[in-house]
This record gives sequence, structure tokens and C-alpha cells, in this order.
Amino acid sequence: MPRFPSVLFPDGESADGLAEPAFFGDLNFGQVVSAITAGHGDYELDPFFFAPLHEESAVEYRHEVFGDLERDEVHEVLGEFAERMQRMRKRRTLAGKIHYPRQQQRWFLDSVDSYCAAVAFLQEGLDRVELRSRGLQAMREHVTGYLSGESFRALLADTRDLQERLARIKYRVHVQGARVKVSAFAEDADYSSEVEKTFAKFKQGAVQDYLVDFRDPPEMNHIEAQVLDCVARLHPETFRALAGYCERHRDPVEATIGRFDREVQFYLAYLAHVRRLSQAGLTFCYPEVSASSREVFAEDAFDLALATKLVPDTPVVCNDFRTSSTERVLVVTGPNQGGKTTFARMFGQLTHLAALGCPVPAARARLFLPDRVFTHFEREEDPVSLRGKLEDELVRIRDILRDATGRSVIVLNESFASTTLQDARYIGTEVLRRIIDLGALAVYVTFVDDLAALGEETVSMVGAVVPDDPAERTYKIERRPADGLAYAAALATKYGLTYQELRRRIGR
Repeated sequence: MPRFPSVLFPDGESADGLAEPAFFGDLNFGQVVSAITAGHGDYELDPFFFAPLHEESAVEYRHEVFGDLERDEVHEVLGEFAERMQRMRKRRTLAGKIHYPRQQQRWFLDSVDSYCAAVAFLQEGLDRVELRSRGLQAMREHVTGYLSGESFRALLADTRDLQERLARIKYRVHVQGARVKVSAFAEDADYSSEVEKTFAKFKQGAVQDYLVDFRDPPEMNHIEAQVLDCVARLHPETFRALAGYCERHRDPVEATIGRFDREVQFYLAYLAHVRRLSQAGLTFCYPEVSASSREVFAEDAFDLALATKLVPDTPVVCNDFRTSSTERVLVVTGPNQGGKTTFARMFGQLTHLAALGCPVPAARARLFLPDRVFTHFEREEDPVSLRGKLEDELVRIRDILRDATGRSVIVLNESFASTTLQDARYIGTEVLRRIIDLGALAVYVTFVDDLAALGEETVSMVGAVVPDDPAERTYKIERRPADGLAYAAALATKYGLTYQELRRRIGR
């Protein structure tokens, strides 16, 4: 039977065992993953977000699957399949927790029956919908082959045979005081229908229902277990067959079916998150991607982590950026609390989401597929390391420049802000020149406006303010020459001389 490797990885790779990338904390990407995977903990989806793709063809492969799943008829089929598989796993988990072996065996039989029904439903569902993605087309072929194969047919036949044999079992229970007797079933008269017929004439329209619902826990009590043991002695062959069935089919879920069940949740979970934000008016798109071209752009893009927190109560500000064939570094300056860090995080998030093959938070985008993403954000001083803040920043940037290549993306935020303007300008210039020499793509948030005009490789982006009230931020990052106010704003904040602070003092 032909097998295809994966609906996520066309070459059959696996994300299991991967650690969370170092940049997740700086970009708040861990918050994004937590929001997306909420309610999907059983599937352990986090590692899929740790494994970016590096080939355009692999990204296109995922785009195709996302495109299929955006159509309601396909989404409904795979959503129902996922629910059926969840029921199967719940029954199997319950079987493992139950104390009495024969009840365990029955719950296990029910779980396998649920599995067989789920796979049969998947085949029927995929057969009746149009599939355009290579991943889901291959899965349909695999399921068809699996269902017609000897192993599944034997599993299904065994399951149905045992269910029928158990359903035919009848027995009598005679209770007298504390004595319970279980015996073979005898065809005695059934008086229930006669009783119902006798009292039917007293029925007068709708009446109040006095029936009481009894609690029915999944675990048998000791008396029920003893009754079942007696029944097993009356029908030893059937119960021996049940025990042998559980031993033969200990792990009934076929490997590719199990992998698909987990991997498709990556798509379903992400699309559910996208739909929630789209309902608030935010836009997602399938970006163009390239592993070679650094000409990137995004229109109406936003920070996914921030949007997840703000929606639906607060509007989300969107931003644009664009680089030409010679431009490599976006240098972002402007007043504090003006959205610069959010812009930097947004750029990094877009890059990683594009490399995951996901729709990205933007109206339109063309993005670069990096070999790695590096971040250099301001850190609290660590007394254990015995290094000062500036020394720690220099060590970290040294490591980044050592490991980065021309295919890397580097996001630097407020780097070297702890030193003087002259030193920050010197260090920043050296760092940017090395990034440019590498050919890497970068965003550099800084209070040193001079860095925005370092050369044709740099693009100046400035945080905007309301023209009539410079103290009010728009959180829009505009492409224009630096205005020389970033360092002054940083000093004013440091020494309590901002517009708001002065107004507060004067107003006393």
C-alpha cells in the first residue's frame, strides 16, 4: 500500500524533539503559539511552530492545504474526523484507567470501533469533496488503500464479530436479599408490554415526567464486576476471544492515520485563530516567499501577539514596509512608546509565520525565507553573569554576527541604549556594516538617528506623532528620513522632561 510522508512536511521530516527557538521570547511568539493551540493540548502542536521551512516548494505545499481547509465542505469533513478520533482516544484513555479487566477490554473494543468508523468517515468525506492540495489528495489515496488492505479489513472483521457475539449474550440475574444469582437466560414471558397495555387507558394527554436519572459512572462497582465475572463463566469462549482481540490489536491506529490526525490540527487550530481575528476586521494573506530575494514588503501588517490581546475591545494599528533590491536594513527611529518595538516584533513574526507556511497578518506581503531568525533585545542586567549591561549586549551581538549568514533575518531592538550617544553610534555603525556585509535582512530599532542614513542599504522608518500634539502617538511607522528627535526624546524620558511630565508639573 502506498504511503505518503506527511500533510505538513512533503519530504517526511518530523518536528518532534525540537526546542523552542531563542527568538520566541523577544518576538512574543510564545504567546501567539499559546493562543493558537489553546484547547488542542492533547495534540502537542507546539513543536510544529518550532520548525520553519526553508524551501519555497514546501511553503506552497502548506498553502495548498490551508486553501482546501478554508472551504467549508473540506473543513467540515476534517473537523468531524478530528472529533471522531477524539472520542476514540477518550474511550481508549478510559479503558486504561478502569480497574476491572473485562470492562477495560470492552471499552478498548469500543475505542477500536470508533477508530474504524472515523477512518471510514474520512474516506467517504474526502471522496465527496473537491481537493486541490497535493497533501490532502495524497491522504485520500492513502486512506483508500488502507481501507482496502488486509490489515484494516481484518481489524474491522474482528471488531464486528466480537460486538455481535457480545450483543447476543443474555443472562438472568436473581436478587434475593443480599444474595445475587447469575444464570443462563431462559425464554420466560416478558410482562412489560402487558403492563404498559393495561395502564395505557389511564393516560390523559401530557403529564409530568417523574422519571429519575440515575448517575451512571463509567467504572463498575464491585457487585457489577462480580456479575460480569459470572457472565464470563457462562460464556467463556466469547470472553477469551475478547481478551485475545485486545492483545492482537494493542495499537490499532495506523501510523500515517495517526500522524495525519495530529498534523491536520495545526491547520485547523491556526485557521480558527485567523477567523477570530478576521471577524474584527483584520486581514490575513498568503505571502509570496523567496529563499533568495531580499525585496520584501507587507501592507496593513500587524503584531499577531498584540492583536490577540486587543481584539475585540481595542482597534489594532497596521503598518507597511518595503525594501528594494539594494536595501537590507530597516532602521526605525522615533519617540518612545510610539510602536517601534511592536513594528520590529511584527517584522520577525511575519518572517517566521511565512516560513511556517501560514497565512500572515497582512493584506498583501512578499517575505524572505531565512535559514535562521536572530533577535537582540534589551535585557535586564544579570548579576550571576558578572557582566555589565553593555558587555552582555556586546557578547550577544558578537554571537549573532558569528552565527548569522546572508540568509538570516536579524531583529535588533533598542540595542546599546545603555551607553552614550557617541558609543551607541560607533557600535551601531559597526554592527550595521557587518550585517550589510553579510547580506542579511534586518530591522534595527534605535535612538541614534544617524544610523538611518548609513548608506543605500538602509531604509529610514520613523514613528509618527499627531502633528498638532507631538505627545500623542499614532503608532504608525512611516518611511521617511529621521527627524533627529529620537535621542532628544530618549533623554527627555530619562530625565523626566517629556511633554506629559512637564505638563503634570506645571499643572500643580
